[in-house]
Amino acid sequence: MEIIVQKFGGTSVKDDDARKQALRHVQYAVDQGDKVIVVVSAIGRKGAPYATDSLLGLVHGEDSRLTNRELDMLVSVGETISTAVFTELAREQGLNVLALTGHDAGIVTNDDFQNAKILRVDPKPIQTAFEDADVVVVTGFQGATEAGQITTIGRGGSDTSAAILGAALKAKRVDIFTDVNGMMTADPRLVTHARFIEAISYEELANMAHEGAKVIHPRAVEIAEQAHVPMRIRSTYQAPDELGTLVTDHATTKIEHYRTVTGIAHQTDLTQFTVPTDKLSASEIFQLMAQHGLSVDFINITQHQVVFNLVNGDAKVAKTLLTKAQVTCTMIDNCAKVSVVGAGITGTPGVTARIVTALSQQHIDILQSTDSYTTIWVLVKEADLKVAMNALHDEFLGIEK
Repeated sequence: MEIIVQKFGGTSVKDDDARKQALRHVQYAVDQGDKVIVVVSAIGRKGAPYATDSLLGLVHGEDSRLTNRELDMLVSVGETISTAVFTELAREQGLNVLALTGHDAGIVTNDDFQNAKILRVDPKPIQTAFEDADVVVVTGFQGATEAGQITTIGRGGSDTSAAILGAALKAKRVDIFTDVNGMMTADPRLVTHARFIEAISYEELANMAHEGAKVIHPRAVEIAEQAHVPMRIRSTYQAPDELGTLVTDHATTKIEHYRTVTGIAHQTDLTQFTVPTDKLSASEIFQLMAQHGLSVDFINITQHQVVFNLVNGDAKVAKTLLTKAQVTCTMIDNCAKVSVVGAGITGTPGVTARIVTALSQQHIDILQSTDSYTTIWVLVKEADLKVAMNALHDEFLGIEK
């Protein structure tokens, strides 16, 4: 028995037309002789009645008086409704299908409600279901504690659900269906010549996802990599035999050895802080941020100062904390982080020089930079983002390159 996991996001199950498109892929896999685990997100996005944000709106969102445990009772309903609706339509179309909640499917989490961590998956419930059914539809985004209390596993959790089920059930592939045709070399809404990526390594995709590419949650990629489960990033609206972007181990992908850069990702709405360490040490500054739940990013530490970034919404909180501690700082708001990602960056000289040259030719100031083995990051003003993205894409991924 070979198993394929197919995850359909909110836009892929938003209405009957979208669900029928999704079911073409399920039927195709069944016709190929596979058993199919379907993982669904809540129906639609914000504004749709059962989307996660809409459900939170019923209880005043972030200002709710509910505990995190009680919030999980509420928001998990979106995926449960979606699973029932999808299963009904699948049966109408003649598929032999069974619906399971995350708890029913054997997903056990800790009790960190609203952002639970998956502890283990018992494969037996789904294996037993497949004795009679060809398709098992599972609620994404949710599991349950050892005591049976329902939990949700954070935004993007349906991707994680799909990956962890694929690993536990030893699936031959996990397909992540979205409203795009696969991974692109950059956001096509910003970059004129962005193009389709046929194959990408887990590491490259995880880096792009961490740095703003919204096609898949990075935690799902990391789970698939650890289990060596191949993934596909696919479009719900393409033909079932069009397989999108392959995600797998770098050594087994058909990636040209000379491809230095795979893609350009970006994040917006950042504020850069430059904080001298004369009043508080670097350690004390970061402890202050952590104590108040502020996640700092893009960090540079020197002998006399620290530089870091926060999302704009957290910047006011950080400014208040530093002021109370009588620490002066310099802030630059409305910044964007641009990430040049590629496994070929490792050991390739001159990549940074090309980045600096491409941006300087467009008269774009680099506010900050850092690098790793596979990624080089630069911080620019958000007003320069589109020009910066296109300049770097043309430099490394232009047609003639």
